[in-house]
Amino acid sequence: MSDRHILYGTTFLRALATGLMGVLLGIYLDRLAFTPAEIGLVIGAGLSGAALSTLIVTFLGDRLGRRRSLLTLGLTAAAGGFALILTTHLAAVCAVAFLGMVNGMGRDRGAQLVLEQAILPGAAAPEARTRAFAWYNVLQDVGHALGGMLAAIPTVAREGFGAGELASFHAAVGVYAVLLLAGALLYGFLTPAVEARAPRAAARLSLESRRVLWRVSALFALDSLAGGFLGTALLAYFFYQRFGVSEVAIALLFLLARSANAASHVAAAWLAARIGLVNTMVFTHIPSSLLLMIVPFAPSFVAAAALFLLREALVEMDVPTRQSYVMAMVRPEERTFASGVTHLVRMGGWAVAPFAAGFLMQGLALAAPLLVGAGMKIGYDLLLYRSFRDLKPPEERAAG
Repeated sequence: MSDRHILYGTTFLRALATGLMGVLLGIYLDRLAFTPAEIGLVIGAGLSGAALSTLIVTFLGDRLGRRRSLLTLGLTAAAGGFALILTTHLAAVCAVAFLGMVNGMGRDRGAQLVLEQAILPGAAAPEARTRAFAWYNVLQDVGHALGGMLAAIPTVAREGFGAGELASFHAAVGVYAVLLLAGALLYGFLTPAVEARAPRAAARLSLESRRVLWRVSALFALDSLAGGFLGTALLAYFFYQRFGVSEVAIALLFLLARSANAASHVAAAWLAARIGLVNTMVFTHIPSSLLLMIVPFAPSFVAAAALFLLREALVEMDVPTRQSYVMAMVRPEERTFASGVTHLVRMGGWAVAPFAAGFLMQGLALAAPLLVGAGMKIGYDLLLYRSFRDLKPPEERAAG
């Protein structure tokens, strides 16, 4: 089994676990009689642990060893899952969530992603790099969708096997932990080729890499801030309030949306091979934002859903291309740091924007976050094109 296929396996297993926990964490804590404020504390603690681990691997991952770091992170996350079954006190649950990096976002974020994306370019030929990132993201989307379906485990355990209320949720949390443990064990099969050839400190980045990284990170900060206005929870709330549809209809809508995201990643690799990475990022992203700006004015849920699904078929085409572009524009030994910095920037934007989005929804208009977020994304795309249209990755320079 090649290193690339091992990474495909680990990201899929982790996405399954993340999709499961994203749906069930709040409900499980509610069954433990936690208040909404306490649930927020636990979720925040888990994301804080993920952010801290990302910061550590950004600066030390290559020096500690990529394989060793991945093993440690995977085993720690699995241990956190098992410990979550045994803890019920607020302080203990917060500590477990922090140390176990419990992810309640429903999407895979964190330190393992940073290291895997630093390894992946070296596990594929330059001309196959974008396609490798595309399949990597496809497996994440499929894992998130199937993980959400695993959230039915408590119901199945109660109705099919007569399990008690709390025991049924413990079974689901146990599956979450086992999935993470399986992914951690897979890391043990990685070869020495995954290690950085010459680990270097961030301060010793080449001048060219430093210029690219800081410029692109500033733009990613704007994009992630815009994305924070457009989180799944806020979009689902918009459809629920604007059109008065049921939770089942919204669940089906987002299932179709994730399927469209997965298909778009493969299409992105095909398109990037023909028009280039930066062009693919910009020329698909701007139409997706325009479609989203039309959604609030749709006369019916069916029309709004159709516009939204068209948007979802385009909006994530910049994900594998963006990842591929950043990894191509820095040296191989700088990839862990570059991946870590861009992830940290994006995590910060996602965390900040929802607070403002909630106030806008309540004080201005229900659709305000959609319009603000889409407008900011268009501004990001225009700035990205202006800054990087002439700065091409090696394979595009060679072809040109």
